[in-house]
Amino acid sequence: MNADETLDAKGLLCPLPVLKARKRLLGMKPGNVLHIEADDPASVVDFPHFCAENGHRLISSETIGGVYSFAIEKGGT
Repeated sequence: MNADETLDAKGLLCPLPVLKARKRLLGMKPGNVLHIEADDPASVVDFPHFCAENGHRLISSETIGGVYSFAIEKGGT
């Protein structure tokens, strides 16, 4: 997956991974993709909810060896 920016949120607990992603997305253009890696199990619930509530698109979500990986396309016009 080609991402415009990446965020390493490993070691952070809820709500910090989502808050850091929100801040990063604010500085990005609509249509850009942010790739996030987190190891907080709550992120599996938090990121889909965050995207739905904020108009972003969750492109992918996967778990490999205890690391949760998300790709989010920034919404807006």
